[in-house]
Amino acid sequence: MDKIKETVQHDAVRVRQYIISFFKWTLIALVTGAVGGGIGAGFRYAITWATDLRTENPWLCYLLPAGGVMIAFLYRVTKLSGHADTNLIINSVRTDEKVPILLAPVIFLSTAITHLFGGSAGREGAALQLGGCIGSFIGRVVKLNEKDMPIALMCGMSGLFSALFGTPLTATVFAMEVISVGIIYYSAFLPCIVAALTAYGITYLCGLSPTAYALELVPELNVFNILMVAVLGVAAALLSILFCISLEQTHKFAAKFFRNEYLRTAVGGTAIALLTLLIGTRYNGIGGEVIASSILKGEALPYDFILKMLFTVITIGFGYKGGEIIPTFFIGATMGATLAPLLGLPASFGAAIGLVALFCAVVNCPIASIILSIELFGSRGLIFFAVALCISYMLSGYYSLYSGQKIMYSKRRARYINKQAK
Repeated sequence: MDKIKETVQHDAVRVRQYIISFFKWTLIALVTGAVGGGIGAGFRYAITWATDLRTENPWLCYLLPAGGVMIAFLYRVTKLSGHADTNLIINSVRTDEKVPILLAPVIFLSTAITHLFGGSAGREGAALQLGGCIGSFIGRVVKLNEKDMPIALMCGMSGLFSALFGTPLTATVFAMEVISVGIIYYSAFLPCIVAALTAYGITYLCGLSPTAYALELVPELNVFNILMVAVLGVAAALLSILFCISLEQTHKFAAKFFRNEYLRTAVGGTAIALLTLLIGTRYNGIGGEVIASSILKGEALPYDFILKMLFTVITIGFGYKGGEIIPTFFIGATMGATLAPLLGLPASFGAAIGLVALFCAVVNCPIASIILSIELFGSRGLIFFAVALCISYMLSGYYSLYSGQKIMYSKRRARYINKQAK
């Protein structure tokens, strides 16, 4: 009888712990998502304003060197090192490394400056950094311990990613999956999805619509088309390796030969300004119109993905802020639209496959990528996306946009390797 009573008491304690944990993390995630959604909405409006102003005044692209100096000044005056980037957020989830709250306004302003003056960058880098700052700040306010703080950081990351892209499920899984490849932090599932849905709801109330495309031309599911989609997956893997190596080597080159941050960003900005003068403004900024045209109409120039990669590598490598994910969407979509007709596939369908396959290859997040394909394009053609993703994931090796990412398990066999991404 005493043993039964002890077991009942023990079970009651466990149930109470689960209930307390459930309400604790739900409340923290709601607050984090609400704050993240508000800041994310403001950030989206800021980037849209900067992009519209630059589009109406193309001459602003020639002031990019001055914008670079402004960014370098912001980081110097706030004493944020050059390592205060997305890798800091990723590393802080695994360690007790602190995320400075000052990083939030600095990355907000510096990303807006990059877009205002025509740098080729995205906005997810700012989203993850802003989210990490918010999660870290809220975690410190409520006095979370070192075991719970990583979950708060992932909460913030998923909230901001959801607010900026309008893809709450992708944001949830991406935040859980991107830290350590081969390990998903399931304990963060509830907090991340609550934060992502809350942030998504806030942006919806602010009048911001999610990103989605109607994919009309999906080929018949047969062996030939699956093989051709596999070819696109191989192309995405090879392109991802080239992109990651180019970013890393350009960053090393710029840091070695232009040690002064002001000079470095000014030189990079001048290079982009000269390229803009020669080529035009098609590859400046986010390039959302080109992405949409590739997916909806199958229209892309055969050299689009090469030139966008060049613009992005110089922009990010020389110290401008924003992120590489939306440029990755541009590069993947235009590459897919270019190669697909040569493989007997619709160009628009190839653009969609290329976009998601390249995303998967550069961030090493296959589950988040599959969910992204559904949130962006619907469930039609899901088997094709899965084929392209598994191939691009495996063949991209251990390269990544984020050097702070850890590859915990081999991509070739069930073996623990705990290897730093390249």
